[in-house]
Amino acid sequence: MESLDMLANNIANTATAGFKSDREFYSLYQQELPMIQKQWTDFSQGTLQPTGNSLDLGLSGKGFFALNSPTGTVYTRNGQFQISKSNQLQTAEGFTLRNALDQGKPITVDPSLPVDVDKNGNVSQSGQQIAQIEITGSNDPAASLSKLGNSYFIWGAPGAMPADPSTQITQGAIEQSNVPVSDAAVRLVSVMRQFEMMRRAMTIGDDMNKEALQEVAKVS
Repeated sequence: MESLDMLANNIANTATAGFKSDREFYSLYQQELPMIQKQWTDFSQGTLQPTGNSLDLGLSGKGFFALNSPTGTVYTRNGQFQISKSNQLQTAEGFTLRNALDQGKPITVDPSLPVDVDKNGNVSQSGQQIAQIEITGSNDPAASLSKLGNSYFIWGAPGAMPADPSTQITQGAIEQSNVPVSDAAVRLVSVMRQFEMMRRAMTIGDDMNKEALQEVAKVS
């Protein structure tokens, strides 16, 4: 059931920008039957899809966009941004991009002017730099990042996530989900068949136990 839930969630998020698929790590228990020991997140790079929208930003590398949320800093690979009513660059949920040049404060822009973002995250309008997008990263994100919903992550290690200058931004593009759709669909069918076989085995076992109890209870 855990496998079914995980695979169904992966398939449901194949169109979610920046989504990172979850996978299983198996161990063995009685009679060499497989059992999920833990679930882990695959942080591999997704394909960059051009959109032509200047507020769509795709990441190439291991880094994450750092965002201000009501509960603190969160991280994402989903680069679909918009300009808020207060003229700040934010996600659809209202989390604002952090300005690396101003202690992580929100990035404020002039909505009447084009927004230009270079590969290093420098934000400019009318040829003047107004901010730098804070990009952070980790060599082993699986060890310190945990999912918050389908698009966000929280940092669990001591201190803040370090900056990642090696990750580059492509304006006018978004990173697609890294879910291998065909493999996930095949795996889903396989797990459903295994689930049905185990359910039948349990039913047969219950029937045998009931029959054994009935035989024992008979008076010779």
